[in-house]
Amino acid sequence: MLTKELIQSVAQYTGLTKTQVEDMLAALTSEVRNALIAGKNIALPGLGTLETKERAERLFVNPKTGERSMSPAKNQLTFKPVSNLRTIRP
Repeated sequence: MLTKELIQSVAQYTGLTKTQVEDMLAALTSEVRNALIAGKNIALPGLGTLETKERAERLFVNPKTGERSMSPAKNQLTFKPVSNLRTIRP
C-alpha cells in the first residue's frame, strides 16, 4: 500500500480530510523515528513492536576473495509482529 492509498483509506474510515490525515501521519512518523533514535521500543497495538537492538562486531568472509574482515557493531531496527500476524501468508 502506498502512502497516498493509506491516507485516502484512513480519511474515508475516520471522516477526516486527507490533509488532516497526512499531517497526523507525518507527526506519527516523526515521533516514532525520534523514539527509536532515543533507544525506546514502540508498541503498535494489533501489529507488533519496533525496537532497536545492538548488533555486536563480527567477523565475516568475502566469498569472492576469501578476505576476512570485521563488521563494526551497530544498532539494527527489528520488528516483532503480534502472534496472529505471524501466520499470515500471501
